[in-house]
Order: sequence, then structure tokens, then C-alpha cells
Amino acid sequence: MLIAWAVTSGGGGGGGRDDAKPGGSDPVESITPGPGSSGPAISQQPGGRDESDDEGGTGGSGGSGESSDGASDGSSTDGTSTGAGASPGAAAAGSGGGGSAGQQVPAGSPLPECKPSAVQLTLRTKVSYGPDDKPKFELIAKNTSSSTCKADFGPKSAVLTVTEAGGEGDDPVWSSKDCPAAGGPLFLKVPAGATVIHTVDWNRTLSAPGCATPPSGKAGPGTYLLEAKAPGEPVQRASFVLAKD
Repeated sequence: MLIAWAVTSGGGGGGGRDDAKPGGSDPVESITPGPGSSGPAISQQPGGRDESDDEGGTGGSGGSGESSDGASDGSSTDGTSTGAGASPGAAAAGSGGGGSAGQQVPAGSPLPECKPSAVQLTLRTKVSYGPDDKPKFELIAKNTSSSTCKADFGPKSAVLTVTEAGGEGDDPVWSSKDCPAAGGPLFLKVPAGATVIHTVDWNRTLSAPGCATPPSGKAGPGTYLLEAKAPGEPVQRASFVLAKD
């Protein structure tokens, strides 16, 4: 009995004392390094997220910026290219009543003669001329068709007459068909959609039909009426003043 009691009390007391001491210290040591290891792990994770976000944001903004600039440059260039085309020049000349001197072509040119319905004829001159000025009369022809043709601006085809306003009778003081220096046709090329101008200078001398001897002297100061007649075209009229000395 004494031997059994000694064995029993020795084994139980030893086991109880050993469990109490190591048990209280082991959990403390295992918990302490736990937070320390978790701290660095958390600090690394935000860093990785920041770097990936920065790369993604930079790439996105760069891509959108390039595409925007490309579209802007392309549209402005196109606009500029469209804007530097050849058709606006011709359109401006026609609408503005401008144009250029017509190119003379032979009467036997293969170009067809302009039909009256395809050509708009207008007349232009200055309002007043000084004592030393030579009046200029402009016949302006605009080809409204889609085909180039030739128009006769000869003095007997496109007839210009000058009549004194308020004068006695209706006889002109000068007419291009009275005694032209060159009585034949004068064909000018009129490109499709373009405008050409034929200018006639008048030196103020008087004229008579059939190259008869005209009255002496020159047209004096006063107001004059100018008229243009061409086959198939409505009569065009204008007025001008020859100023006094």
C-alpha cells in the first residue's frame, strides 16, 4: 500500500506541475510571433494593389489621349484638304459675277457652239468716266451647262450700242456693228460651269452704219445708255456718265 501510494502521488503531482508550467508559456510564445508575421503581409498587399492600379490608369489615359489626337488631326486635315479643293474657285467666280478673259478658239474648232439656254449673258460698265478715261464695256458669259462650248463675241453677233440719254431720236452715237475693224466672228471658249469676260474699249468716237462717214468730233459729257444684244439672249442694258472737264 505504501508503495502504491508513493507511485500514485508522484506520477499525478509531477504530471500536474508539468502541464501547468509549459501550458501557460507555450500559448503566449505562439501568439506573439503571429501578429508580427501578419503585419508585414498586410503592408505588402496594399503596395501591390497601388502599383497595379497606377499601371492600369496610365495605360488607359495614354490610349484615349492618342485616339483623340488622331481623330482631331485627321478631321482637321480632311477639312483642310476638302477645303483646298478646285471646284470652289469656279463656283465663286460664277456667283460673284467675276471670271477671266476668255480663250479665243478658231471658228472651225470642234467645240460646239454654246446654246442660248446654256449661257447667261450680263453687261457691266463703270458708273462714271473722267474726261481722259476710255469707257470699257464688259460682256460676261456664264456657262450653266456641264459641257464646254464656244460663244461668238464678234461685233456683229454680240452687238453693243451707245445712245445719248435724253437726246433727239433713238439713233445710237456708236455701235459695234457699224464699222468693225474685224467683222468676222470672235469665238471664245467657255468651260462648263465657268465664267468668261469679253471687254470692249470705246474711244468715244462716233460711228455710222455701213462704215459711212460719221459726224465729226467725239461723244461729249453727259449720260449715255449702253445696250447689248446677242442671238437668243435677252437684251442687256446699263448706263454711264461721261464727266465734264
